[in-house]
Amino acid sequence: MKGILLAGGAGTRLYPITIPISKQIIPVYDKPMIYYPLSTLIASGIRDILVITAPKDLPLFESLLSNGQQWGCTISYKIQEEPKGIAEAFLIGKDFIGKDNVALILGDNIFYFPALKSVIKSSVKNIGASIFAYHVSDPSRYGVVELQNNSKIISIEEKPKYPKSNYAIPGFYFFDNTVVQYAEEIMPSNRGELEVTDLILKYHYANTLNVIKMDKGTAWLDTGTVSSLMAAGQFVQVLEKRQGLKVGCVEEQAYLQNYINSDELKKIAESYNNGYGEYLRSLLNVE
Repeated sequence: MKGILLAGGAGTRLYPITIPISKQIIPVYDKPMIYYPLSTLIASGIRDILVITAPKDLPLFESLLSNGQQWGCTISYKIQEEPKGIAEAFLIGKDFIGKDNVALILGDNIFYFPALKSVIKSSVKNIGASIFAYHVSDPSRYGVVELQNNSKIISIEEKPKYPKSNYAIPGFYFFDNTVVQYAEEIMPSNRGELEVTDLILKYHYANTLNVIKMDKGTAWLDTGTVSSLMAAGQFVQVLEKRQGLKVGCVEEQAYLQNYINSDELKKIAESYNNGYGEYLRSLLNVE
């Protein structure tokens, strides 16, 4: 399976912060925002990753992430000239996807999901699509899935004025190779965008859509506004300080997936003369 990380958009809700810089580059506590979704893809067992971004932001991501070889991954890049919807990612990434299945994660979504690897192994299907459902208090801001008996999908709507449930669809999706065909078939919405919910509905109508409810021990954070960005940083800070772990640590996830070995992790750790480097060294029990 391959992975697409969508890091486009102008980030206008974060102006003036994002006028000179991509939203996904700004820090969430102690690391760039893009580290969080990138580490989620790596934790999912994905090492061939396409980053889709705006033209002006491409050099920033190339400087920060390079080609991914330092983490045992392959990172390539494509340009999204202007935001035309999440589903456009599959048109832009058509050649990258090829004949493989693909996961898509949004660059401003942060997940704390300790059981992610086991959930994906047991729940994500090779045929069709798999989405997550997360209980929120303000579902009208998101795509919403209505469930019957906690599993059967009744309806899916994009940012409904009157939501039929409190289950939002987070920005992390798994699709089989049919996704490219479906993306080519859907039409722009009233907002002028290729909506990911329309793509998901294609799978729903074909009876090949799987929904996975996220447990209460997980967290999904959207960093699209100043208040949610600050809340995400505070969440990460509290969790890391309290439990002595790192959220969104790309190097750690690459090491756990055996993408890099102990010598490679040690070399990376030595390049950081701060608490981040100390944490990486602690993974190796190095003083």
